[in-house]
Amino acid sequence: DVTVKAMSGMKLSRLGNRLSDKGLAGFEFATGIPGTIGGAVRMNAGAYGGEFKDIVISTKCIDITGNIIELANKEQDFSYRHSAFMNNNLIIIQSKLMLDIQENQDEIKQKMDENLNSRKSKQPINMPNAGSTFKRGSDFITAKLIDECGLKGYTIGGAQISDVHAGFVVNTGNATAEDVLSLVDYVKNKVYEKFKKEIQLEVEVIGE
Repeated sequence: DVTVKAMSGMKLSRLGNRLSDKGLAGFEFATGIPGTIGGAVRMNAGAYGGEFKDIVISTKCIDITGNIIELANKEQDFSYRHSAFMNNNLIIIQSKLMLDIQENQDEIKQKMDENLNSRKSKQPINMPNAGSTFKRGSDFITAKLIDECGLKGYTIGGAQISDVHAGFVVNTGNATAEDVLSLVDYVKNKVYEKFKKEIQLEVEVIGE
């Protein structure tokens, strides 16, 4: 096992490529996720069977008084798309990750390529979006319910439910925040009307 310190502003794709070049495995799941280390730890980002809770040893952060503190994995209260950082005023500055030495670098790159190809075929990475818009339900697959409501491709203004993956809201070119939020509310209402299931956002809305 190898410990790696990653600054919060480091992009996941950039770090993933650096780690693979050094023969370090365990980060492949995160390489294609849009975002940075800080954001990924804050929301316990995950894909392809891996989550940040599985590789984070500790996280250094700044509290509201300006003191630098370090939280162990258990203190970060990781769960599905959640961490302790979502409920307090801590600012993440660095995380310590536990990775594995892999002698065959080609295996790491092959796994990264497989994940990337899967994203290309199953997610609308060719259109502007903020990643997966809705959380998975505790007993249902949200995208499946949205699809069964016939909402794939449904558009409000410049915002559209992706016709590739119904769990994504994409920008067709001129979407406003109001378009996106109106579409989200519309989808929530339609899913509840049909299935009596409340779906939740995976993205966070900041501001008015």
